[in-house]
Amino acid sequence: MGVSKVTDKFQVTIPKDVRESVGLRPGEEVTVEGAPGGAIIVKRFETVKDPLTVLIGKRPLFRKPLSSLKLEKLSEER
Repeated sequence: MGVSKVTDKFQVTIPKDVRESVGLRPGEEVTVEGAPGGAIIVKRFETVKDPLTVLIGKRPLFRKPLSSLKLEKLSEER
């Protein structure tokens, strides 16, 4: 734990020991929210490496490619 001062632009420096203990790196984003009793909670913002997996799940979108013969057969069935 450390003490930080709020600047005129409302910026706060996260103390070195805190940054190092959580492995925070320059450029990472954090969320800041107010909590009961005047507490302020700062958490690392978890980014998603592959946002598509969030939308469609972890399964592949497509199975193995279909042959042209199989495609013709499927289109005839419809």
